[in-house]
Amino acid sequence: MSRVAKSPISVPKGVDLQIDAANVSVKGSKGSLSFKLPKGVLLEQDGQTITVAADSIVRDVAKSGTVRAIVANMVKGVSEGYERRLQLVGVGYRASTQGKIVNLAVGLSHPVNYPIPEGITVETPSQTEIVIRGADKQVVGQVAADLRSYRPPEPYKGKGVRYLGEKVVMKEAKKK
Repeated sequence: MSRVAKSPISVPKGVDLQIDAANVSVKGSKGSLSFKLPKGVLLEQDGQTITVAADSIVRDVAKSGTVRAIVANMVKGVSEGYERRLQLVGVGYRASTQGKIVNLAVGLSHPVNYPIPEGITVETPSQTEIVIRGADKQVVGQVAADLRSYRPPEPYKGKGVRYLGEKVVMKEAKKK
């Protein structure tokens, strides 16, 4: 039985929540998000708190914990927003933004041009740092993972695109 679904979600002031029969839409200062509810999961709003309930079927109870986590992330995203920071490590590795495109020079034979999805802002405060911000936690994480996938950190010299604060385990070089 899901214990995650039992804890209520508190809605901060300035966040507008609309619950229909099959949809949830959340609007706040950082944007608006919507989510389609699966069958068997019910959301109940009581003032500034939301509770998640499920039908008596076991699978619906398991889904209710997932729905509760998604709705809580939506509420936090439209009120506070999410942020991921990437760091480029390597000689000549650079990043810049031009409009809705991120340009990466990460040691490939060609520059990488990554289009920024709608609702996401990408900044490059320095040539070796990328800041990704948005209201949708999943999209922010996916953009960060896509940018990292062009050159993940390699284990011998540590060069590549890494999350800020990520520890790269270095391997020992070959011995003769």
